[in-house]
Amino acid sequence: MKTYMATEQTVERKWYIVDAAGMPLGRVASQVAAVLRGKNKPTFTPNVDCGDFVIVINSDKVILTGKKLEKKMKRHHTLYIGGLKEVKYSKYMAEKSDDAVYEAVKGMMPKNSLGRKMLKKLRVYKDAEHKHEAQQPQELKLVVKRYN
Repeated sequence: MKTYMATEQTVERKWYIVDAAGMPLGRVASQVAAVLRGKNKPTFTPNVDCGDFVIVINSDKVILTGKKLEKKMKRHHTLYIGGLKEVKYSKYMAEKSDDAVYEAVKGMMPKNSLGRKMLKKLRVYKDAEHKHEAQQPQELKLVVKRYN
């Protein structure tokens, strides 16, 4: 019995577009990360970048369930002494919702050079306008409950 192993030359990449309006942030991020890795394909190989390109639009309309908007914090460190910065997710989502979606997907990717390479195929936009019409992206149907 032979085992199929994908290579960089044999991978066929498609462009997908995801409308994230009214969907929970984590559920969108987990399914987008699976498509970026290529886990939706029968030719998935863990050590090869065999994923597709993904465009996420309407990141301003992504929701957080429960009381996460008030209680959850975005933290980063400036690398100076006492430089821990905290911002509530309500402010973070209002100002940089595209970064919030990008960081959520980034947290679900492998933490190595292959994961960083896969993450370059993700594009996130705040509204419905994007500049990738030439790639003719197909709409990706996510199995996510919409909260409208």
